[in-house]
Amino acid sequence: MAKKTYSGLQGEIRSWKTPLIESFENIYSDKEIEIVMSIPEFTCICPKTGLPDFAVLTLTYIPNKVCLELKSFKEYLLAYRNKGIFHENVVNKVAEDIVKAIKPRSLMLEGKFNARGGIKTTVVRKYSRSKKNS
Repeated sequence: MAKKTYSGLQGEIRSWKTPLIESFENIYSDKEIEIVMSIPEFTCICPKTGLPDFAVLTLTYIPNKVCLELKSFKEYLLAYRNKGIFHENVVNKVAEDIVKAIKPRSLMLEGKFNARGGIKTTVVRKYSRSKKNS
């Protein structure tokens, strides 16, 4: 039986222009604080079936000079609602866009996607300024 791959199907994701994630000054940048956000109603579209996918995203980050501004982050996440995207690409794209917007000291983004066809997917992306290629 021949293997079927979906190469090329998500080729545009890395260059997909998403809404701007805004920030505000971290006036305690001399302190190491951890911020945890839970996004319990994240939705996107399965690129293969066109059906909706639902997930809980949990973002944990240690800010540097700036913090995520929540309203713009909510608007950013809404852009995924009608986007056909694989679970792995959701977590990678969101993490990369956050890093680009706020340059945190570290970040972990976990996506727990609801079961589809009897399989529940959890994808985790970690980033640390001290590690290259995170």
